[in-house]
Amino acid sequence: MMEQSRLKPPPGARRGRKRVGRGDGSGHGTYSGRGCKGQNSRSGGGVRLGFEGGQLPLIKRLPRKRGFVNIFRTEYNIVNVGKLRVFAPNAEITPEDMLRVRLIGSLRQPVKILGDGEIDRPLVVKADKFSATAERKIMAAGGRVEGV
Repeated sequence: MMEQSRLKPPPGARRGRKRVGRGDGSGHGTYSGRGCKGQNSRSGGGVRLGFEGGQLPLIKRLPRKRGFVNIFRTEYNIVNVGKLRVFAPNAEITPEDMLRVRLIGSLRQPVKILGDGEIDRPLVVKADKFSATAERKIMAAGGRVEGV
């Protein structure tokens, strides 16, 4: 029987560590694979990400590429009114019902109803937010909207 504690990689699969600076006979002596002199041969050498030797870096030359990400932004589950046709007329629709028919992926994010598509039946829709168009279309079909 095979046991996890006895598993070994096949021969030749694991290589030994490259020991640099251990004499010229090793093939990695003297400069230890770092070449001669210069910033990259020193310990802690090298330049930071995006550094271009003092030339104005690309990221500073292209203002349209900069900006910021609002970490407090609220991400919504988006549902268009056209997709609400899967429900029977006069049904009361909650986010849980939308999750059940896979219109949304999870209940962790709030639900927003948008106005794309047509709705042909009266529905009572409960969601966190509605666009003006969505609200108008639901009302026109004889339904009503309610905030959660």
